[in-house]
Amino acid sequence: MPFEAVSFTEVSTEGLESSPVAEALAGLRANEARYFSDKYKHTFTVAPAAEAQDVLDWVEEILVSEREIVPTSPALEISINDIDGIYWVHVLYQSGLAINVLWTLADDGKRAVGFKLSEGMDVPPELSAFKFARPKSKLAGEIRGSFFKIKGDPLP
Repeated sequence: MPFEAVSFTEVSTEGLESSPVAEALAGLRANEARYFSDKYKHTFTVAPAAEAQDVLDWVEEILVSEREIVPTSPALEISINDIDGIYWVHVLYQSGLAINVLWTLADDGKRAVGFKLSEGMDVPPELSAFKFARPKSKLAGEIRGSFFKIKGDPLP
């Protein structure tokens, strides 16, 4: 599966052109790339979601089993990262939604799902029960974010 590095110095909408908020989603993706570079010295890479269907199925199974959430937008890209014992998957959806699953591999580790909404998109109905923080980003504008802890054990 050909993963491509995401630049956080030159924001590109490549791969996200079908999104009505492609510029904002590209900024959100670049913001994630900067975070991984700064915090972990790790290159954030993405591939078309269709090329990682098994990983997309895993993420969406967690959403259904934990909170009965079914994304209503097509997935565009996936990023798979394994850093310092943390398995971290990001899925970027056409609507502008970005979902990440953080799965610490230690038995007592953190396991959570995070949601980020690109600037300009409405809160999708499936996430209407969540409250969103509103941090600002130079790359992505206002990012509305929320999360929940995973209680089950759906290993990747």
